[in-house]
Amino acid sequence: MHFDETRLIERLTIMVPLWLSLSVHEWAHAWSAWRLGDDTAALMGRLTLNPLAHIDPIGTVLLPLMGVPFGWAKPVPVQPLRFRRDIKMQTGMMITAAAGPISNLVLAAGSIVLFALLVRFFHAHIDKAAFQTVSSLLGMMIFLNVALAVFNLLPIPPLDGSRVADALMPRGARPLWEDFCRFGPLALAAVIILPLVSGINLFYWPMAATSYVIQQALALLGGLG
Repeated sequence: MHFDETRLIERLTIMVPLWLSLSVHEWAHAWSAWRLGDDTAALMGRLTLNPLAHIDPIGTVLLPLMGVPFGWAKPVPVQPLRFRRDIKMQTGMMITAAAGPISNLVLAAGSIVLFALLVRFFHAHIDKAAFQTVSSLLGMMIFLNVALAVFNLLPIPPLDGSRVADALMPRGARPLWEDFCRFGPLALAAVIILPLVSGINLFYWPMAATSYVIQQALALLGGLG
């Protein structure tokens, strides 16, 4: 197999966990909004796990094909005025925003459990190549979902974390927060670009913690950590 073909297969493999992770993330936004009374996303066909409903040409197609193990999907529309009357708009927005990163953490936790069970019960009973493929996909699911959760929880507009921060912001700090929000896109660009320039890895501690959890899970289930 030519090198280019091998690299293409590797990049297509990245798209499987990425599309699943992003689809669950956007579905969680739509589902939480629907539960709070806003059926806007549901009426637009976004209350689904079908990746085709959430595809963004750049974030879910172009970047993975370029070998970037990260991306984004089309934002889910939320109309806070359609929330139930017993839900404050800020609270509703916080819940719907937090649902996305939380869903990624749930996916990461589930993948850790599956990975540990795979190593404990099946690693000696299945084909080595199949084991490596499945374990690689699960490993990618774990770290990708942790990265998505951490990144989206950053309190920078328009990331999900900014909705959470907005709802929890003390009244006295709100003027400063609103000034910061005006420069949200610039701050987000800085968060993305500066680590590339400086070599600082924003995901080091979350990923290190994830590796520790995986080791503990393997040790707990079979002394394989």
